[in-house]
Amino acid sequence: MSHITHIALDDSNLPPPTPEIEQERKVAMFDLLEKNSFDLPNRDDRAVPQGPYHVELSIREKRLVFDITTDSGEKAAEFHLSLSPFRQVVKDYWAICESYYDAVKNLAPSQIETIDMARRGIHNEGARILAERLEGKAEIDNDTARRLFTLVCVLHFGG
Repeated sequence: MSHITHIALDDSNLPPPTPEIEQERKVAMFDLLEKNSFDLPNRDDRAVPQGPYHVELSIREKRLVFDITTDSGEKAAEFHLSLSPFRQVVKDYWAICESYYDAVKNLAPSQIETIDMARRGIHNEGARILAERLEGKAEIDNDTARRLFTLVCVLHFGG
């Protein structure tokens, strides 16, 4: 399976991120580039350029856009996904993240762990939705889906 060697977010139309959101973004991008599985299947009997890939994520006209090129700059694919399936899980994710950030400052470790388990559960659900939406467009593993979902959340923050 191929992989992503460069990831970019087009957040030019978003408000400045909070320190927590900026940290989520940095960690997700670092982890994604360290290890990921991302491949484009052949579509409609057309060969797709082989990776590794550069991926730019953006939100345009209320759609999540994946703009994918090869390392050499050759256009590999572009697909647009409706944001509707992500709205509730992103909202839930940021709400539980806020609770988690507050808990880290004020609560006992056992309470923090409970909130973190809930946060991971919501994160897993978002990754599952993303993987389903990418079915037939891109082949990704669970860890890659989780990291990409975090970046979708970062883009959604201002959208």
